[in-house]
Amino acid sequence: MPDLIAQGPTPSDRWRRPLPKEGSGQGSIVLGRTAVGWSVPWDDRISRNHVSLTWNGSRLEVARHVDARNPVFHKGLRQEVFEIGIGDHFVIGQTTFSLVDQRVRMLSQSDEAPALTEQSYAPNQLRQARYRDADRRIEVLSRVPEIISSSSSDEEMCVRVVNVLMQGIQQAGFVAIVADQRDSGFHSTSFNSAITKGKGLSESNDFGIRLLHWDARNLTGHQFSPSAQLIQQATTSRESVLHVWSRAIDATQAFFTQSENVDWAFCTPINSESCPGWAIYVAGDFANLHPQNARDATAAITVDLQDDLKFTELTATTLGSLRQTRMLQRRQDSLRPFFAPVVQEALATRDPDEVLAPREANVSVLFCDLRGFSRQSEESGDKLLELLRRVSDALGVMTHHILDRNGVVGDFHGDAAMGFWGWPLEQKSSVLQAAQAALAIRAEFEAASAIEKHPLAGFRAGLGIATGKAVAGRIGTVDQVKVTVFGPVVNLASRLESMTKQLRAPILIDEATASRVRSEVAPHIARTRRVARVLPMGMTTPLMVSELLPPEGPNELLTNAHILAYEKALDGLQDGNWSEAFRLLHQVPAEDRVKDFLTVFIAQHGRTAPPDWQGFIRLPEK
Repeated sequence: MPDLIAQGPTPSDRWRRPLPKEGSGQGSIVLGRTAVGWSVPWDDRISRNHVSLTWNGSRLEVARHVDARNPVFHKGLRQEVFEIGIGDHFVIGQTTFSLVDQRVRMLSQSDEAPALTEQSYAPNQLRQARYRDADRRIEVLSRVPEIISSSSSDEEMCVRVVNVLMQGIQQAGFVAIVADQRDSGFHSTSFNSAITKGKGLSESNDFGIRLLHWDARNLTGHQFSPSAQLIQQATTSRESVLHVWSRAIDATQAFFTQSENVDWAFCTPINSESCPGWAIYVAGDFANLHPQNARDATAAITVDLQDDLKFTELTATTLGSLRQTRMLQRRQDSLRPFFAPVVQEALATRDPDEVLAPREANVSVLFCDLRGFSRQSEESGDKLLELLRRVSDALGVMTHHILDRNGVVGDFHGDAAMGFWGWPLEQKSSVLQAAQAALAIRAEFEAASAIEKHPLAGFRAGLGIATGKAVAGRIGTVDQVKVTVFGPVVNLASRLESMTKQLRAPILIDEATASRVRSEVAPHIARTRRVARVLPMGMTTPLMVSELLPPEGPNELLTNAHILAYEKALDGLQDGNWSEAFRLLHQVPAEDRVKDFLTVFIAQHGRTAPPDWQGFIRLPEK
């Protein structure tokens, strides 16, 4: 595919970008000072969005936007809409835009002539060498970190780095960033297809080398042929490698082996795990070297090209380091929705792969289900987007309080969220934090229900907490991996959340959690109430279920005396003294819906325990 080259008033004001293929679905391209992907930031005479470009397969249509401030010149005339062909150009402000169609074909070992001179340079060897023109080189290098770090994408980063190299290596005729994909772990899907395909390399590249971006000083239709052998030699040895193919430059003896105007080339690997198999390839001819060295290949190597090699090696090191930093930042950002800040800080000091590896841990798991969704969806059938926003807000309440109490958001199940504590770092206060999160979620939903037209009005939350051993970490298949927790304790927490509907309690906890709340959590933070010993459908062992309650206070329905009366009633129920249990339950406020569960159960049996009573209640299927 043809490329469009933008060249501003200085050598650094430049980029080369491939046009999208016809039928790619990208449509027209908007070019301007701030246009995404096609920006020309150096020219203040170009409007934010100045022209639209459309490639029809043979010609490029250029259409000036009506609100563009300055004219577009083609062949010396102002034009509003026009077409250009290969080799043609147009001008806006101080920038010239040229349409070129230059090809790149990877050269195999059998196709290329043997190098007359070959030399390898270890990174330390190049770093110790001194520049002859240090001021100019350092001035260019000083801009590399900002150029790379401010790139919005890998595509943009490659474009900018190639520009820096073209500017810093004046005798280079061709510069490219390549990726040796042989066992490198490189995935081309991380790049825009316009970079990885359609730049002259076959998609079924037999060499396993991908061209990420390239540029050339000569704008004519030359074909450039990088050496696959040189690239593979550099990426394998992890050292810069220089090849020189010709020593003669006289016009009568000119001999160019690799492609027109190419006598030498070197390849510098980018030795960073963030750039697997990446390398910088630079080529040129002796005509651009200093005259005193033009006939002497050895002098060219030791003087001119060594400076260029050092410059390229420092650029490669900077690129690798900054991309590694960006990769780590992205990895940390990807964990941000799951981990609380205190956990993220701990992860920052250790290898994330090691920390996230699945392992057994003692965890407290919280399931939170959104109630009232079905009714709300019926009432909001004609306002589905608004309903989606409200559901998102409700899920946001859940995740906010999980993360705020140093928990991990493990998963979403429809309109329910799951969080857990005790991993990746052991948390002695995991039960306390889980309890605080659950109470905070309950409180926020209850407060919202009292406010008319509040986004959460009409929604409630049912919560279940269980504590025990589980496997936590990065769990999943090749197709989908997530950070979550797995084991019976997770199923139990989910069961408890479901039982809140039958037992009419907002928050239910298992005995392990309740025991720790009683011993570890102060009453002014949370209280518990034993609700009943039940046998849920599908389970074989009865379990004691307790309710997690806020501390006693003027705004709380249940006092400590009420809880004591209820638990005495529960003891009477389990012992078979149902009449006494029924009497004690009437000491609990009538507004307490949990009391209704036991009261109705006793009344249904005539306040008399059946002969086969075993002290637990069989819960029917929901």
